[in-house]
Amino acid sequence: MFLTRTEYDRGVNTFSPEGRLFQVEYAIEAIKLGSTAIGLKTKDGVVLAVEKRVTSPLLEPSSVEKIMEIDEHIGCAMSGLIADARTLVEHARVETQSRPFGVSLLIAGHDENGPSLYYTDPSGTFWQCNAKAIGSGSEGADSSLQEQYNKELTLQEAETIALSILKQVMEEKVTPNNVDIAKVAPKYHLYTPAEVEAVIARL
Repeated sequence: MFLTRTEYDRGVNTFSPEGRLFQVEYAIEAIKLGSTAIGLKTKDGVVLAVEKRVTSPLLEPSSVEKIMEIDEHIGCAMSGLIADARTLVEHARVETQSRPFGVSLLIAGHDENGPSLYYTDPSGTFWQCNAKAIGSGSEGADSSLQEQYNKELTLQEAETIALSILKQVMEEKVTPNNVDIAKVAPKYHLYTPAEVEAVIARL
């Protein structure tokens, strides 16, 4: 007896005859609808910047967390399902096969070898990179990163590039209420609204 496509759709570990895992593909597609996140590795550290979508004037902007501290030397930016991201951050890779997580992460860290930036997707694959964008504006943001990135960037230059690219791909004006910035250099630091405003002023 052969399985129909819908039966291949249900299992996270059931391959179709073409060798595809549909649940993983659906989770990867969900990331393309998430808010844009950008990571830039410099010689001194890593800068993370994210778009915060505040969907209601009744929502407190500070409650929308798209950048999280994992420990004092590791930060994480996310695009996709925030509840899934919180689960991954809290458990830091708990072994589970119940379903693929609908989230991609940019993980910034700093150790004795210097700064590092990693990108993960719902398939469980990860890559080390120098600069990367994820989320709905990732195609345009990635092409801008390819044009503007170089390994000699300072943290201040990386902050400016990250926010200027977010400004290009966002559908509204950049303010401290709708973007977050963090750096890991070597310790994790989430910028205050005043610090974000200072970066915006440089654009």
